[in-house]
Amino acid sequence: MLVRRAFIPEALRPDSFDAWPYTVPCVAELAEHGLTFEAPVTMLVGENGSGKSTLVEAIAEAFKLDAHGGRAGRKYVNDRPKTPLGDVLKLETTPAGGRMLSGPRSRRKGFFLRAETAFGLMNTVSGMYGYWDEDTSTMSHGEGFLTVFGSMFQDRGFYVMDEPEAALSFESCLRLVALMHQLCESGAQVVCATHSPILAATPGADIIEVGEHGTRRVKWDELDLVDHWRRYMANPDSYLRHIVDQ
Repeated sequence: MLVRRAFIPEALRPDSFDAWPYTVPCVAELAEHGLTFEAPVTMLVGENGSGKSTLVEAIAEAFKLDAHGGRAGRKYVNDRPKTPLGDVLKLETTPAGGRMLSGPRSRRKGFFLRAETAFGLMNTVSGMYGYWDEDTSTMSHGEGFLTVFGSMFQDRGFYVMDEPEAALSFESCLRLVALMHQLCESGAQVVCATHSPILAATPGADIIEVGEHGTRRVKWDELDLVDHWRRYMANPDSYLRHIVDQ
């Protein structure tokens, strides 16, 4: 592992939690207590608006990954400032992580994949040195994502993903699970925000459910997400009758 904990130093904490993003329960909890990483793969699972994307974006920034997405060690030319949380968030690293962050940019290994911006980024960097040779503009979104994973998720590095399942089929999600499992066995670390029960089931993953309660560690079969999918697949009408005119 490369990172043990994400936290906001006392001197950088806000005087009040009345403004965004500190009004989001998981962010307020992080500001007070920090967020520990207990396994090579961490899954942040929660509803839209729960704050999981806010967390992963700031964690990526704290590891000096571009908030827009992209690989470690590359300084992208854009005017995007750090997010309010990313501007104050710090990481407690392992010795390996500390050496990677304190050394030259070329030594940093990792990638931040944001579903929202990935397609534009892929079209921009396809064929550039240090990326992949394939032209992702001729591929489906899912094929493009798999190209990124196959090319960028290889070394012992720090990999952050925000809802990567957005472009993936069932089988492609399984391929990503296999890749994340391989990465963690190599000494890499993955932090992923997801709605996917498939990705959340990655072997050995530390699952953190994010919501109005803040954060809590749960087992896969205790996730609200898993419970809803089970109920829906067993009897779709039990949900649809509440939203569709009969």
